Amino acid sequence: MTADLAPELAAALSKVIDPELGLSVVDIGLIYGAELTPQGGLRIVMTTTTRGCPATGLLVEAVRERALASDLAASVEVELTYDSPWKPDRMRT
Repeated sequence: MTADLAPELAAALSKVIDPELGLSVVDIGLIYGAELTPQGGLRIVMTTTTRGCPATGLLVEAVRERALASDLAASVEVELTYDSPWKPDRMRT
């Protein structure tokens, strides 16, 4: 899996709603990519709309929990990045 998320993962992460915008992290474009690791885990790279977003911890944990619930991997690592910074043109809606 890469930036084009597997449909099962995209569906799972679409249930994670950004409290500020009221849209899913997938629709907003906060998920930069996902890949299976050689160890069989899942690594998700995501961002937030701004550095210092007060919902960062909540969003990261919700992404981890939803990905684990999808049963695509036994372990999930969520990496937060701001390289490149999020911009509104990443939004799907």
